[in-house]
Formats: sequence, C-alpha cells, structure tokens
Amino acid sequence: MRHFLLFYEVGADYTERRAQYRAAHLEKAWAAHDRGELLLGGALADPIDGAVLLFQAENAEVVRRFAREDPYVVSGCVTSWRVREWTTVAGTSAAQPIRP
Repeated sequence: MRHFLLFYEVGADYTERRAQYRAAHLEKAWAAHDRGELLLGGALADPIDGAVLLFQAENAEVVRRFAREDPYVVSGCVTSWRVREWTTVAGTSAAQPIRP
C-alpha cells in the first residue's frame, strides 16, 4: 500500500455553501474510511481555505475517483484539487519504513 494526499482548494464562500453538502460528503468519506482507503481528512483552519485528506491505496486512481465523485467537488464548493503520492518513511504506519 502507498500513501496519497488529496489537496482541496475551496472558494471564498466555502464555509457558507458546504453545509448543504456536508452530510453527503461525510457519508462518502466515512465509507472510504470503512474500506481502509481514507485514513484522515479535514479542513485547514485559520483560514479555512482548503482541506487535506490522507489515503492509503494501491494507486492514485482510488483517490482521484473519490475526488471526482465528492459532493463538495461536484457542487463547486471545492474549486480545484490535486493528488500527490507521499513517501512515508517514519512511524508505525509508514508505507516504506526506514530506521537508522
């Protein structure tokens, strides 16, 4: 398994608009978590100008599919997104642990 970060950029009216899509977004997020794909996710704070979600998957397509179908993205609350593979090397959950 590999780790991937999903970065969301949001519009200026995100905090007002997200309420109507939040339940559907969280349902999707928790379903991904229950499948073992989404490890952590949440909005950036002070200012709330984006979000970061940490995935564990065999490939980035799992993450891209999540983003393309996310109610926040579909509704336009998220104005852009990108996926980056994250080479994790330290910690008990590291994908490629390297110890000194």
